[in-house]
Amino acid sequence: MSTVSTEERILSVLEEDAQASCAEIADRADVSKPTVRKYIDRLEEKGVIVGYSAEIDPKKLSSQSIAMVGMDVDSGQYVGATRKLKELDEVQALYTSSGDHMLMAEVRAGDGDELGDVISEKLLGVDGVTAAHPSFLQERLK
Repeated sequence: MSTVSTEERILSVLEEDAQASCAEIADRADVSKPTVRKYIDRLEEKGVIVGYSAEIDPKKLSSQSIAMVGMDVDSGQYVGATRKLKELDEVQALYTSSGDHMLMAEVRAGDGDELGDVISEKLLGVDGVTAAHPSFLQERLK
């Protein structure tokens, strides 16, 4: 008997292929289609599954640059700053972090110059953001 739970098997399939049908997930997770639907509905309701997305290889995008930006935020302005950052169209994803920076953001723009402008004008323009440290993504390896 497998030590991997049904939930973990279903999530593993979804992480590999967010577009997999319920039938494909059921087959790969070794459960029935109704079980897949039940688990996915429950995981979405609980907020475990927060969305479905396509994975992008930045090197293949001729019209867009992507950076992961670590940000430091004044603790007294943290809530307001995160609200403002989430509203920015260029911020595709925003994460709290226990690493070198309080927040990590995936930021996209038309090219490197535009990305630099977004960081210097928009991110650093948010009250409470005290520093932004970008790492420009070059090529997806996995």
